Amino acid sequence: GKKDAATALFNLSIYQGNKVRAVRAGVMGPLIQFLTDPAADMVDEALAILAILATHPEGRDAIGQTSAIPILVNLITTGSARNKEHAAAVMLVLCSNDPTHITTALELGAYHPLSELAQTGTARARRKASLLLDHMNKQAS
Repeated sequence: GKKDAATALFNLSIYQGNKVRAVRAGVMGPLIQFLTDPAADMVDEALAILAILATHPEGRDAIGQTSAIPILVNLITTGSARNKEHAAAVMLVLCSNDPTHITTALELGAYHPLSELAQTGTARARRKASLLLDHMNKQAS
């Protein structure tokens, strides 16, 4: 069911041209909804797809127009190791392209959980968290 659909969407979204199609087809709403519904057991899948869609400008814009930053900060704070890694990856792409997302993340208390992630996360999570912290420090100075 949902897992198979997510796998198909993930695989289709790897191709650059399909990213815009997925965004325009309205995939953001359901993906964001999966992030806030642990009972659906789709958080990892939704984050992985968002990470891919965020590599396209239209995908970034669509994610940025949702309530993604508070949800991502929450996942970085309370999620599984894999959730934290993917959430940091999505947040890094969003914050790298729009400083208002950095401000929002800082206001939501993202600095401390990112500092922890930069020390204790997976190698990829540590790298993404460190880059996010660099962006936050540059904006704050």
